[in-house]
Amino acid sequence: MSQTPGAHLTKKQVDAIAEELDALAAEIRADLGESDAAYIRRVIDVQRKLEIAGRGTLLFSILPPAWLAGTAMLSVAKILASMEIGHNVLHGQWDWMRDPDIHSSTWEWDNTSTSEGWKHTHNHLHHTYTNVVGKDRDLGYTIMRVSGDQPWNPAYLFQPAYNVLVALFFEQAIALYDLEFDEAVKGNLPWPEFRQRSKSMWKKIGRQSLKDYVVWPLLSGPSAPTTLLANFTSNIARNVWAHTIIFCGHFPDGGAIFSEEDIAGESRGEWYLRQMEGSCNIDGGQLMHIMSGNLSFQIEHHMFPDLPSNRYQEISPRVREICERYGIEYTSGPLGKQYLQVVKKIFRYALPGGAKTEEREVDPERASSRNPRAVADSDVADARERRGVRAAALPAKVAA
Repeated sequence: MSQTPGAHLTKKQVDAIAEELDALAAEIRADLGESDAAYIRRVIDVQRKLEIAGRGTLLFSILPPAWLAGTAMLSVAKILASMEIGHNVLHGQWDWMRDPDIHSSTWEWDNTSTSEGWKHTHNHLHHTYTNVVGKDRDLGYTIMRVSGDQPWNPAYLFQPAYNVLVALFFEQAIALYDLEFDEAVKGNLPWPEFRQRSKSMWKKIGRQSLKDYVVWPLLSGPSAPTTLLANFTSNIARNVWAHTIIFCGHFPDGGAIFSEEDIAGESRGEWYLRQMEGSCNIDGGQLMHIMSGNLSFQIEHHMFPDLPSNRYQEISPRVREICERYGIEYTSGPLGKQYLQVVKKIFRYALPGGAKTEEREVDPERASSRNPRAVADSDVADARERRGVRAAALPAKVAA
């Protein structure tokens, strides 16, 4: 199982790509300013006004038109809060503003996952080991098989069914996933730390449930039952949308899978190539981009996770041009097409077998420059720091 990123390229070409992409990132960072700050503040303002309007309308949710309007506004507000605001603020994309109210170290989002737990499993583990079998826990989220490179076991036979449950209750599934129970069982995570994470998670779930399913329904008086239903519906809508966008950014056809050996001694250019080849974009208009948290530009996000999301659309044509120039696949397609590929993959890999990644020849000069041993956590952390991925937003230690 080997799919070295950009295997057809020489070391000189890989290094040239790294220099070009580093220069692109530096150019964008140097250009950040008031218009970018105004963008995120405007999105936050719209989100909060939508939530207030939605919850206000739901005070009269006993009336069907009020229920529909309130549920729609609250659903959009929750999607914006999770996707374009929460996800991106927690990546440190807006830390450069030095605004304590919009900072990765202080933000707590409207989600059952704790901010700290999510930053560990997502910002650190996933973005360090993107699509690396045995390292990237987001590759099937430890409960699904999405590649022939993942060993099959009978539990996967049921993954089409529990994928539906994961979609409906995505925020709860991610909260449980962040606990890393499987790592505690393996002995890689101390049980006291697991218990502390569990305590924080249940406390967060309690606060979220109290707000959505007790306080707001009670404030609605006679409309309490219909308001409770509206809040539940809004959470389900947000969960299904987030699940759809995230799965379409990682698991359609064209998203490459890698082994630990493939990232041994990985250079900065090879890291960029892995993000390009392992990620998938979603075609769409401006509304799609905003509602997806600009994760419709998943390739650009994986390459530059701490650049403000509103800049991904600007960067995208330049990244695509680099891919075309160097013969690198730039996977992008409409939402429906991408999601259908994801569903087919979930059904296919529920069964034994399935195509594995084919071995590809690597330029001898590149091969001789690579470290033949499997990469260690400390090596990857050092490499990420050299690549300019901001360590401040990441936890200090990775659970192996």
